[in-house]
Amino acid sequence: MSAFHEVTFPLDVALGARGGPERRTEIVTAGSGREERNARWAHARRRWNAGYGVKSLGALSDVVAFFEERRGRLYGFRWRDRLDHSSAMLGAAPSPGDQSLGIGDSENANFQLKKTYGVLHAPYARPIAKPVAESIRVAVDGEEKEAGNDFDADSVTGLIIFRPGRIPSEGAVITAGFLFDVPVRFDTDFLEVDLAAFAAGEIPSIPVVEIRP
Repeated sequence: MSAFHEVTFPLDVALGARGGPERRTEIVTAGSGREERNARWAHARRRWNAGYGVKSLGALSDVVAFFEERRGRLYGFRWRDRLDHSSAMLGAAPSPGDQSLGIGDSENANFQLKKTYGVLHAPYARPIAKPVAESIRVAVDGEEKEAGNDFDADSVTGLIIFRPGRIPSEGAVITAGFLFDVPVRFDTDFLEVDLAAFAAGEIPSIPVVEIRP
C-alpha cells in the first residue's frame, strides 16, 4: 500500500464517529419487473464522518493537526471501528480459535488474517490487513502457537508466516484471534472549521473512507 502512515486516528474521536460498510450492487430490471442483481465489489468499503466524535476544541485541534500531517487525502492511516475491530464477538477478548485462516498442506507457510461474517447462506471472508500486533494469537489444530518462535505476524499486511520446521502439516486447521484497524484516508482536501457553528453545537464534516490494501 503506497503513501500510508502506520498511525492510528485519535481514538476518542473515532469511537464517536458515524458510518459503516458500503456495497456496490448493479440492478437491472427487466420489462416483466424481474431483477438481475450483480455485486460490483468483492469487498465492502467503509465510510465514516469523524465530526460526530469531536466533542471539544481540544479534540478538534488534534484532528486538524492529524489532517495536516496526513496532507489531506495524500497519506492513509489506521482507523478503529468501534463496532467491528475484533475477531471475537463484540465485547469478548480475542482467542486463538476465533477465525479460520485455512488448511495446512505441509508446504504453505503464509496465511492471511481474515474475518468471516455469516455461516449458512453466503459467508463473507474479509481480509484483515492492519491487525494490532500485540493482540495476534494463532493456533494449529487447536494448539496455540508462540509468536516469534513458531510464526511471525506482519502487522502492516496481516500476513501470518510460519517459520521453517513449524509449517502446518497436511489437513491441519489454522485459526487466529486478533484486534484490527481499518486502512483509511481522509475523503477531502479541505477541512472546513467554523468555530462559531461548533460552539452552537454544529458538528464539523470530517469524511473518512476505507482504502484497499
